[in-house]
Parts: sequence; structure tokens; C-alpha cells
Amino acid sequence: MQKNDWMTKSLIHEKLRSLGLQLPEVSTPGGNYLSVNIRGSIAYVAIQFPIWNGEYLYHGHLGRDISTQEGIQAMEICALHVLAQINDKIGFENVLGLNHLDAYFQSVEGWDDSPLVVDGASDLFVKVLGNSGLHSRSIVGVERLPRNFCAGLTVSLTLKG
Repeated sequence: MQKNDWMTKSLIHEKLRSLGLQLPEVSTPGGNYLSVNIRGSIAYVAIQFPIWNGEYLYHGHLGRDISTQEGIQAMEICALHVLAQINDKIGFENVLGLNHLDAYFQSVEGWDDSPLVVDGASDLFVKVLGNSGLHSRSIVGVERLPRNFCAGLTVSLTLKG
């Protein structure tokens, strides 16, 4: 995809298939909030966790219970959930591009591979969305995530006007 190409549902799904990927079932909020909140031309995707079609995956702390490679896989699943939310609630054809992602992780003291783990999401977005998947990001270590997930991901994106 080129920078100014319009994303379409069929093009995104074709790209996912070529990478051997598929979108998971769309998750529902675990509380009183929206999965996707749209304000003007900006959409915010609520935190997505490594859940695959209802199965909770990757529990524990990176560097003890979860390897760096498993953390990368967990972040890829989180990114696929973001794409599933976009597909379901917004439509790829309405997206100009990603803006920013906030990645959350829980790890043991001294573990320092968070940039590698978050690249699991960043790389997937660029592979699937091309230049529209480029973004800035924050990486935040936390003491505990819901359900003891090792990672979670939120994303903001700009919609076409």
C-alpha cells in the first residue's frame, strides 16, 4: 500500500491472509466503557488483551512466566484485536491511519525487552496497513494487568474526513 491508498476491508483481509493471519472474534468490554470511542475525526480503541476467540492467553510476568518471544506473540494478538475492533466498529475504508499506541506490560524487575515485545504490535500494524500503520507509541510497565495478562494495547487513529 502506498501512503495515499485508501484502505478497504477486502484489501486488509487479503493482506492478513497473505501473512497467514486472521482476525479474532471481537471482544466486548469488561466494564462500563466503549470498545471504540469516536470523537470528531479521532477514534480511540480501548485496551485489548491477548485473548483468542474467548480463550485468555499469556498470563504472568514477562521475564519469569512469559518469554520475550511469547510477549511478542501476545502483543501481536492485541494488535489483531485492535484491527478486529476497527473492522467491526469503524470500517477500514474510514481510517486515514494510526496515530499513537499505548502498550502496557507486566514484568519482573530487571527485564528490559519491552521495546522488542511492543514491536510485535508495531510491526504487525505496518505489515498490514503499510504507511497508514506508522505511529508513535508509549510503553508502560505496570504492576498488574486484568486477568494477569502480560500485555495490553490501546490505539488512537484518525478517521477520514
